[in-house]
Amino acid sequence: MKDVIYDEFQNKVDEVLIRHANLLDILSKMGDAASKTNRSVIKSITNCGCVTLNVAKVDIPENLSYDALKEYKSEHLHGKPCPVCREKIEEELGRLEFYIAAICNTLDISMYDVLLKEYKKISTLGRYSLY
Repeated sequence: MKDVIYDEFQNKVDEVLIRHANLLDILSKMGDAASKTNRSVIKSITNCGCVTLNVAKVDIPENLSYDALKEYKSEHLHGKPCPVCREKIEEELGRLEFYIAAICNTLDISMYDVLLKEYKKISTLGRYSLY
């Protein structure tokens, strides 16, 4: 069922994308959408304040095993986006997904297949994926 949703979304993007339909336009619009997504998250911290960020260097012992590394993960994000910020972040993420679908369409790549391959990779490698 989920592949149908991805396929329908990708087909709808192909149907409605007219003005910026060449690869260079799509790539530049996707970069713009990524920047606006970043900006909407940043504004939730700097303008609204519904989310706070407290980041500091984490001192990790030199001979620490990879399995113990997660114990040193910093909880740096506090709060959740308020309804206004959440709406803006979701809007920008949707626009980013739109241009990802447009790139996939232009290059004849299935979004669902991309997602499935990435899912299989991280499922197989687990925390060793090093993301």
